[in-house]
Amino acid sequence: MSLKFSILIIINLLITSTIFAQYPKIENDFDRKVRSFLEDNANNWKDMNVPLSDGKIMYDIIVENGYTSAVEIGTSTGHSAIWIAWALSKTGGKLITIEIDKTRYIQAKANFKKAGVAKFIEIRLADAHKLVPELPGDYDFVFSDADKYWYKNYFMAMDSKLKSGGCFVAHNTLMQVNGIKEFVDYLKSLENYETIFDNSGPSGISISYKK
Repeated sequence: MSLKFSILIIINLLITSTIFAQYPKIENDFDRKVRSFLEDNANNWKDMNVPLSDGKIMYDIIVENGYTSAVEIGTSTGHSAIWIAWALSKTGGKLITIEIDKTRYIQAKANFKKAGVAKFIEIRLADAHKLVPELPGDYDFVFSDADKYWYKNYFMAMDSKLKSGGCFVAHNTLMQVNGIKEFVDYLKSLENYETIFDNSGPSGISISYKK
């Protein structure tokens, strides 16, 4: 599948997910457990978590592209990680997620266990400024949702570790805070990435595919 065709598919998925923000189709008991947990807690995801529509967008990106090795920078209490892990359960993959706050880290671990996705997630209590540049290996999906002024640094640290055809997603790209404009302008300047901006939600997300 060509990168251009893949991007067209994702644009269609973005539109569908944004309009309907629906949960994936239930195929087995595991799906039922994850969806039930997400539905039961739909109104409890505060503390800097992503909305349902953004979780579904990432789920679709991972499943459609068959991604298996993911990194999340900024776990919060685990909403986005559960969506990512749910998708990785379909592809046979695993997520490394990083959280600096111990209270959120503990809550996220509990949420992963309750949702049934813990076996697909390796959560680390760490400073992402230090850990992200040190991460070994190659990855095909990255989600950045930590300190906004460091977004460009996170991207640059993960660039060489992101496989060709891989995807870097960043949350809150509509926010008027220090670092976001610099990051967005940087994405637009890159010739080896194709970037889509979904500004339909309140926060905005960028979706960048490595050529």
